[in-house]
Amino acid sequence: MKYRKLAGEDVSILGFGLMRLPTYDENGGNIDKEKTYEMIQYAVDNGINYFDTAYVYHNRKSEVVAGEIFENHNLRDKIKIATKLPTWHVTCEDDVTRMLDEQLANLRTDYIDFYLCHALDKNRFDNIILKYNVLPLLEKAKAEGKIRHIGFSFHDDLETFKRILDSYDGWEFCQIQLNYINTDYQAGLEGLRYAAQQRGIGVVIMEPLFGGKLANPSEQIVRELPAGKHPVESAFDFLWNRPEVCVTLSGMGTMQMVRDNIKYAENAEVGMLSETDLAAYARAKHVFDTMALVPCTKCAYCMPCPFGVDIPGVYEAYNKLPVSGKQKAKEMYAALSSDGSKCVGCGACSRVCPQGIMTPSLMKDIHEKLA
Repeated sequence: MKYRKLAGEDVSILGFGLMRLPTYDENGGNIDKEKTYEMIQYAVDNGINYFDTAYVYHNRKSEVVAGEIFENHNLRDKIKIATKLPTWHVTCEDDVTRMLDEQLANLRTDYIDFYLCHALDKNRFDNIILKYNVLPLLEKAKAEGKIRHIGFSFHDDLETFKRILDSYDGWEFCQIQLNYINTDYQAGLEGLRYAAQQRGIGVVIMEPLFGGKLANPSEQIVRELPAGKHPVESAFDFLWNRPEVCVTLSGMGTMQMVRDNIKYAENAEVGMLSETDLAAYARAKHVFDTMALVPCTKCAYCMPCPFGVDIPGVYEAYNKLPVSGKQKAKEMYAALSSDGSKCVGCGACSRVCPQGIMTPSLMKDIHEKLA
């Protein structure tokens, strides 16, 4: 395993995202603890030391299961734990301390190595982080030894990203969505460079595979990528090639994913890609951009829908239209347990979507195309 510095700490370039763990059920709340332990233990044995979770992952079970595994198998001293304050649940100053203490209990630890304000955008920064004095409260928690490093994850535009970075000198790291498709989306490559070069803070990357879309892309995209590599390896290499990237997270759900990703990480180096390689990524991005319909990453923040719509499933079927044709898309849509016809336009999904997808305005059109 290779390591880079994040807020002065040695962290594995491959981070284990605890958001897509193996489960017994479709809604993700019933985690398969035995398989999860086997994956985590293998990851630790092979050098992964950065584990990323959040208060809301797996219906609030991710932290609990991770904490149980870390404690029962004496892993705490071998790893760095990253978790996140669910900013949208903060309605007063007391909520910050209460939820942090709850997370410490969930994770069965006295301290959290990397603590993030989750999914910041302009509204949450202005109306939650600043309004409820979140940052001074986190500084107090850091002074008390409850957290070691203060950061944030981000979903908004580049201007907002720079403003958040420039508004507080205590940021030690940040987490952004980036892959060879999203180079100019949200913070993008410019935001990556700004954080690392102008503000001097480490950057953690999420969605390197764009919610799985780049793990098994269309044949048209594969043809454009650098030859001789699995599409997953190509996606990771695009990020590990850059010196500004400290950790690349992968939400691993099977042991095979863990093994493969560790193998890919062993070959990673800054500057490993040639100009020919980078041109290939640019061509692949062009092909993807002309085919993509909805930028859903299947993060499932929108779920459960209060009216039962399988929102990620609807978008997965819809996105098959330009790739696999209408018949395949219709078959996938017909197989859903609950389709877009049940959408009443309440907007609950759009308010929490990190990608800013306006689901209520799309569902009727999608249903008419695929039903």
